[in-house]
Amino acid sequence: MPSRPDTDDPRLGDVSEGRILQAILTRTPAASHTLIGPGDDAAVIATPSGSVVATTDTLVHGPDFRLAWSSGYDLGWKAAAVNLADVAAMGARPTALLVALAVPRELRLSFVERLADGFRDACASLAPGCAVVGGDLTVSDVLTVAVTALGDLEGRVAVTRSGARAGDVIAVAGELGHAARGLAVLFGRFRDGDVPVPVDPAKLASGESAALAAQLRPAPPIGLGAVAATAGATAMMDVSDGLAIDARRMAAASGVTIALDRSLLGDDPERALAGGEDHALLATFPEGTLPPGFRVIGSVRARGEEDLLCDDLPVDLSGWDPYRDWDSVAG
Repeated sequence: MPSRPDTDDPRLGDVSEGRILQAILTRTPAASHTLIGPGDDAAVIATPSGSVVATTDTLVHGPDFRLAWSSGYDLGWKAAAVNLADVAAMGARPTALLVALAVPRELRLSFVERLADGFRDACASLAPGCAVVGGDLTVSDVLTVAVTALGDLEGRVAVTRSGARAGDVIAVAGELGHAARGLAVLFGRFRDGDVPVPVDPAKLASGESAALAAQLRPAPPIGLGAVAATAGATAMMDVSDGLAIDARRMAAASGVTIALDRSLLGDDPERALAGGEDHALLATFPEGTLPPGFRVIGSVRARGEEDLLCDDLPVDLSGWDPYRDWDSVAG
């Protein structure tokens, strides 16, 4: 005989789809460009520039996050932030998010409420005027959050990965390696099967709190994407898989060699190079046009034998790969 539902915080399997959607939508205000929001078969978003930047990303429990350390709020914030960063990396301003949830029946209603709160607050903090405008809801044994983000170029030309030119400087806005350090802290606190417990801030070493925040609630410099485009960025991308692998991608797309200076990569160059999930903005600029918020970390050279150099040596480091074991990445 099934147990009686907890009426204050029921399992999702004990309430209707309509109640779950109501709980989410009452926590997500309309975006500034929303002409028709949730309630119809599709949303309608204004596109003042006549073009739309669109991206999508999926977070799956296990390879992308773990409920042993991520709250619903953390997950909502992070799912919003990683997609907002991709829009910003094209030089656009984020305007709307579409969120598809596949949720286990055992989850509590409060979890999806806090998930919605995380989406709302991330948009308000990182990309004012952007909000969740619709999505989908279904049942799954594995918690999955899929997000599509839309953006407006506002008359600017999109900045791609393929425009870097010899003689440019390469620069970054945002932190490098902090999220990877946060992941290492989490793996030091939890293992699969552990009972989830809050991390006690009093037990964290100096710098660990910031590292955990960078991993669980990243705050990419979303507004600087448009700033970089206006300043004349020749190439740009979101650093999601680690500086080494993403700089290689930019170099390959542009047909150049990117040369990094280890002394400019912060106090942990190895983690800055190999650690993923920073969601910093990596961009190239003509000499002398670096906008505020970006710092130079190297230069762009004519194509040589290597895509990427660091202190003039080949970089034998990869980055985040969802098909690799988490422990090998977090160590």
